[in-house]
Amino acid sequence: MSQSPWFQYGTSLREAVICTGYKTEQLKDHLARDASRVDITISVEKTPLGTAGAIKKAAKTIKDDSFVVMNGDVITDINIKKMLGTANSVAAVPLRTKFGIMDVNNDMIVRFREKKEIPDLWMNAGIYHLQKSAVRDLPAKGDIEKTFFPKYAKAGRLAVVKFKEARWYSIDSFKDAEECSAHIEKMGL
Repeated sequence: MSQSPWFQYGTSLREAVICTGYKTEQLKDHLARDASRVDITISVEKTPLGTAGAIKKAAKTIKDDSFVVMNGDVITDINIKKMLGTANSVAAVPLRTKFGIMDVNNDMIVRFREKKEIPDLWMNAGIYHLQKSAVRDLPAKGDIEKTFFPKYAKAGRLAVVKFKEARWYSIDSFKDAEECSAHIEKMGL
């Protein structure tokens, strides 16, 4: 693998747990062919558990006092090492709209701006640094964003680590994958 800026922070990854419930056999077949130096454990959900339940189940295999969770549909250059000093934290990136923004005055468009960053609004980047002790507070079923995070935020136990200049893509469709690929190509990465 080349050492482009997209991979410069991943030098210390030794172990990974992949949560899966969909196309598990294809994933296992692919990983069996990969000669990676990363020790990979597969945590299989027989029925959908949601993000919180999947993390709770997978955490049973984790020996360290803390761990990083990353959603599988994210491509980013976020420096995860910056999160390791902040317990129970969520990576945040500035909210960017996928749509054109119009400035309007008296029913007339005065300016049109494409895909603008919205100032002072931060978005969950789908990357979390959690303490192993917090796992007991995760529900066995449910989404972490709807169950655990609101509870921890209300109790003042959830931190944020902001990444203002990060490149971040959520790949939810073929179009998203094409846009991300085109951007990476354009930047020569």
